[in-house]
Amino acid sequence: MLDIRRVLASAPKKHTEETLNALTTVWGEALNPSEVLSEHPRPRMKRDNIVVLNGVWNYVMVPFNGAPDVERLAQETIPSHWDGEIVVPFSPEAPLSGVGRTLHPDELLWYKRVVEFPKLSPEQRLILHFEAVDWRCACFVNERLAGTHTGGYLPFSYDITDLLDTRERAEIAVCVYDPSDTGTQLRGKQMLSRGDIWYTAQSGIWQSVWCETVPAAHLEELTLQGDMNGYIDLHARSSVHLENSALSDSRLFDNATLELTLFDADGRNVLETTLPIEKNGEICARLHIDEPRLWSHEAPYIYEALVALHVGSAVDIVRSYCAFRTVKVEADANGVSRIHLNGKPFFVKGVLDQGYWPDGLMTAPSDAALLYDIQAMRAAGFNTLRKHIKIECERWYYHCDRLGMLVWQDCVSGGNSYSSWHTSQKPTLFSFTWARFQDRTKRHQEALSAADANYQQEWTATCHAMVRLLDGHPSAAVWTLFNEGWGQFDAKTAVESVRALDATRPIDAVSGWYDQGCGDVLSIHNYFRPLGAGWRGRHTSNAGHGQKPGDGRAVVISEFGGLAQMVAGHSSLNHAYGYGNFATADEWKAAVQQELAKAESLQGEGLAGYIYTQLSDVEEEVNGLLTYDRKINKLSC
Repeated sequence: MLDIRRVLASAPKKHTEETLNALTTVWGEALNPSEVLSEHPRPRMKRDNIVVLNGVWNYVMVPFNGAPDVERLAQETIPSHWDGEIVVPFSPEAPLSGVGRTLHPDELLWYKRVVEFPKLSPEQRLILHFEAVDWRCACFVNERLAGTHTGGYLPFSYDITDLLDTRERAEIAVCVYDPSDTGTQLRGKQMLSRGDIWYTAQSGIWQSVWCETVPAAHLEELTLQGDMNGYIDLHARSSVHLENSALSDSRLFDNATLELTLFDADGRNVLETTLPIEKNGEICARLHIDEPRLWSHEAPYIYEALVALHVGSAVDIVRSYCAFRTVKVEADANGVSRIHLNGKPFFVKGVLDQGYWPDGLMTAPSDAALLYDIQAMRAAGFNTLRKHIKIECERWYYHCDRLGMLVWQDCVSGGNSYSSWHTSQKPTLFSFTWARFQDRTKRHQEALSAADANYQQEWTATCHAMVRLLDGHPSAAVWTLFNEGWGQFDAKTAVESVRALDATRPIDAVSGWYDQGCGDVLSIHNYFRPLGAGWRGRHTSNAGHGQKPGDGRAVVISEFGGLAQMVAGHSSLNHAYGYGNFATADEWKAAVQQELAKAESLQGEGLAGYIYTQLSDVEEEVNGLLTYDRKINKLSC
């Protein structure tokens, strides 16, 4: 039965402009602006010759009319006046940036920094990397265009060698446009008028900026993915820039090879092979080792990899890693569809992870902060984190790989302004609508704010790029495509396209409601009803009833709980958003433990797992297991 009192008490209210209490994390308090997030940003593709460019840059916000495309941004004039300094990679809206100002849709944000680059030989190239910039940008080096990019959550790079001339110092300038929630682009949970479940909008550079020196022939992509049977799929893409070469493009890779050596944790060589390179620079191979040590939550075994690309006299050496594990949905001994890890049923005990910080917003204040969240949830008994409506920096997945924390990875949402009726009120009050709302019709796509063709194109391109980016991380276990109808469209086609890219992971097509009968998971959000292993005729089988699963999918409660407990001095506001009303911290802890125990007990009825809401408080939400500043673990205090 629906808990009407809780529904009414938690109904979103009109957002009003309020100043958030100033909260800091211990990592933000210790931040040195000259050494910010200095670790290698891409642990799966490490070279030695890198320079991290995080730290103090100049910035200015300038008025702008209209919504610029990349061509117009590329023609903008670099300003001669600057407002001040910004600590990159924190967005100007984040306190740790030192700016504390919102970029509005009628403004452009400019960055500038003069950098001393290493001296290059004629056989070397210099690559400039941006791990993420929100949302559309143009990059200039020495006042010449290096390139443009659209999309706020993915890394991109430019070969800037030919823009350096003979100077050892170069000026980098970046121009950014971000309409936030006034546009239809992917933006996750950002909103200019923040409140309840929507958070402070942010803009510009929000992940690491860095450069590396590479040979003229070098690897641009490398993925190593192993399974429980000892097979390892290798995919790599290489690039060659050879000046004054007499070879045609089709012959550049003649006699070129890729050498792969795999080492176990004791340093023993378990695989050594040499592979040819296709004429287009691609390398694809399926390899095998005998009796691999498997990766799991309990024992996350990692193999180190050394990769050497040989093209003519050029040699590019990259260090990487991989693991052997298999995740799939299949029937258990009783015919119940469950998540399986390495051939055995794996009950998902997960936490929803928004990836927000009071001082850095979407940017963690340090690498140690990323580690802290994962370790705290593991210590609390959870085996999975659902990264919610955000693509995290690669080091976060690297830490999950090392620590054995499985990841349910969400695609980022976008579209027009959401209808609270269609995405919240109607499905909350009337669960029978969950299976009666087809997302392929234009009328229903308009209701779910997903009818804009540019949005659909960006969502699809970003989703596919996310799958390719994270494919080599053993911790990445499940793809979640849409959440609660936010910008949802044609989930069946989306599942087919993701399956074509990656057939090795289960897909949660629609998390929450508006199920389209596709994917590998029947994914339920339940904050207002008694917990159960299914809903309205769509349920799992169990030995007691002898029923078959509704359609062969595993049933997961992919959001529940959200019980609120404000901690004085550690909350962003003096009022709260969340579920429940608890007089004391002990009452709250007892209620959380009861919710978790109830969810786990449903395993016997065929439930395949759960995701509890949520890891930490975020702004107005105080339903976290940790406070927003991470200074209080509410479960253990």
